[in-house]
Amino acid sequence: MENETEVLTPGAIADLAVAALRAEADLTPKPGLVDPHGNGSHTDMDHSMLMRSADALHGAFARCALLAAELPLNPELRSRIGAAGRDGERQMYQATGGVNTHRGALWAVGLLASGAAQGRGAAYAIRFASALARLPDSDLPQDSGTSHGAGVRRRFGVPGARGEAAAGFPHVTGHALPTMRRARARGADETSARLDALLAVMAHLEDTCVLHRGGPVGLAMIRRGAADVLAAGGTATRSGRRRLADLDQLARTRGLSPGGSADLLAAALFLDSLPASKGHPESHADTPLPVPR
Repeated sequence: MENETEVLTPGAIADLAVAALRAEADLTPKPGLVDPHGNGSHTDMDHSMLMRSADALHGAFARCALLAAELPLNPELRSRIGAAGRDGERQMYQATGGVNTHRGALWAVGLLASGAAQGRGAAYAIRFASALARLPDSDLPQDSGTSHGAGVRRRFGVPGARGEAAAGFPHVTGHALPTMRRARARGADETSARLDALLAVMAHLEDTCVLHRGGPVGLAMIRRGAADVLAAGGTATRSGRRRLADLDQLARTRGLSPGGSADLLAAALFLDSLPASKGHPESHADTPLPVPR
């Protein structure tokens, strides 16, 4: 069939998810973020810890994909995906000694892994993940609103990771993926294309990680600095690289880390790695979702 898409096993989906997290960690130089050349604005984690954390989440990603392949789209699936995610968090904390390295990425990529299990391409996976995010999790612990991200959402009235997913990952689909693909089309190397994608998210996202550390002033600085790099021609140009170094220095000096943007880059890299439908990459984009019941 012309519009058939390769259906991946839960293990294969988890392989792609972990590879996306590892690729984000390997990308360098990232302003204020951990990479192979340094710890950015962090004192509690390094590159090797990020790699251990990514590997520790393989089981959670596979579980999310398996559940979504076996159960209909409904609150029970949402609840069981939530439980798989919380188990993944425990595995992450065990691997990192209690450091939150990938909680946001686990949320975003775990939902998308569930969508990928439908075997209908990236566009359908995004819509499925978004619908899943909008369903209630009846087993959500009462203390789930005490995280830094939840506090920032309440204080500043920003969507955060949950709002991003519920809205269909607009910073992934509207900024990260188009920027990365345009850079490739211009002949940019893959590192520059991925860095530009990260910066495109940073220039627009109300990043709760930055807001937590630097408030609205810090966020404005990061967003403006990222936009300046792109306006200078992106990271494939000498001028863009100079501005990227300036942005990194700013982030380090002020202790700002755009971790939310990094999580969404990992989500973009995961989606970019999914098999496309034969004949057209978005052939399932308008396929109706199953009605939650």
